[in-house]
Amino acid sequence: MSDTLQWVEQIRSDLKPLEGKILGHSYLKALAEGRLQRDQLKVFALQQHHIISSDLRSIALIVSRQGMLPSRRFMLNVLQGEAVALDALHAFADALGLDASDLEVLEPLPAAHTYCAFVAWLALYGSDAELAGAFLINFPAWGANCGRMRNALHEKYDVAPSALAFFDLFANMPSFEQEALGIIQNGLDRGVPARLIHRAARMLQNYELMYWDAMAGAAGIPLAPGE
Repeated sequence: MSDTLQWVEQIRSDLKPLEGKILGHSYLKALAEGRLQRDQLKVFALQQHHIISSDLRSIALIVSRQGMLPSRRFMLNVLQGEAVALDALHAFADALGLDASDLEVLEPLPAAHTYCAFVAWLALYGSDAELAGAFLINFPAWGANCGRMRNALHEKYDVAPSALAFFDLFANMPSFEQEALGIIQNGLDRGVPARLIHRAARMLQNYELMYWDAMAGAAGIPLAPGE
């Protein structure tokens, strides 16, 4: 397990510049400075509705594919967490004046949808080790940005705390590193190539950045040099 941890730390190191672009994104800076119009926040809610709805199906698919592998409990926990997050997202959407029909009818942005499209690809063609490894690298950056959004939405846009549970869920997500490391090790032991786990983490983190780029583009926020 110590060798697996060292290898995961190498992935983190390799992707550190990419994580820095996500954490320091122009969209988050504009939000923290109150430069978005309240109506522009609807884009975030609409895209997340499509993404989480897709991820629910994807995680259910990989659970059905993987059978009784040790990752089953982990994936079921992810599935349950996504279901809770979707309900919490709808409370945020409601605070913005969006109802269920709005969320279903309005179209996803292609660049914002690449994240969940890749999760679906992994669920169909990849392994539990690839998906767990990708989540292990990606979720901390997503959670950190959700925490920043939560604070900005409350302080700059006067969104009530009761409507911000979606952001709290991800910002305060418990660590699942040990469980993910075990899934990765089990995958390696079964013959999953290490390079595919590294690839999955790199791809998902790049799609995360594309999501924030899409949010900035929809809000008319210019990207900083290097983004």
